Amino acid sequence: MTEEGQGRGAFNSATGRSLESDHGKPRYLAYQRELIRPHCGRSVLEVGAGLGEFAEGFTGLDRFVVTDVDPDAVQQLKSRFADRTEVEVQQFDIDGHSTLGTPVETLIAINVLEHIADDVDALRCLAKSVTGTGNIVLFVPGYEQLYGDFDRKVGHWRRYTPATVAGAARDAGLTVEVARPVNFLGAFAWWAAVRKGGVGAPDRRLVAAYDRFVVPVTRAIENRVRVPFGQSVLCVARKSAV
Repeated sequence: MTEEGQGRGAFNSATGRSLESDHGKPRYLAYQRELIRPHCGRSVLEVGAGLGEFAEGFTGLDRFVVTDVDPDAVQQLKSRFADRTEVEVQQFDIDGHSTLGTPVETLIAINVLEHIADDVDALRCLAKSVTGTGNIVLFVPGYEQLYGDFDRKVGHWRRYTPATVAGAARDAGLTVEVARPVNFLGAFAWWAAVRKGGVGAPDRRLVAAYDRFVVPVTRAIENRVRVPFGQSVLCVARKSAV
């Protein structure tokens, strides 16, 4: 069980954390990076980076543009990545149709798309910041059966299946290369603790225990077999050549 990513969750400038922070989940973050890395080029834009937990361990790029819509989060990001010369930090608002002046080969959006009412329009906007036939990598919450009070609290319009996120990407004019569920065991834990259990947010102690003991098992399972569902969905869509 993990909290659903950093994304566009409400940022608390007093604590320096968002409601959807990935703080304290090193194994889960490492697994996310492992899933996403093969689909990335040498220049990458991450939208909705929050406090930069994912970006912190995502190294070896020529150019890494790390962004968030919240100005307080942007200031935190600038401080966090001040010593990494390949990192550019910018404020970026998908709803305001922000685009990069110089596009990148790959765009990453982790737990962002579910916060936007018109996800197809958002994907069209995001594609403008990607070069040629570059990739858009989406990591979104999975399956409406898991939708509950926490989703409403952090502003999720929906959760996705591989079919629905792929459909949104195709409607935006993208070519879908990957659409599959991930974090199989996390779906059961999330349903029991958050959806069925009715708690407003995951208990941080349970999240830490899940990260330590269950994520390695999940990773081992999913490296060997294709799972039928999961807490999240990974989608990789390629921008079509004009």
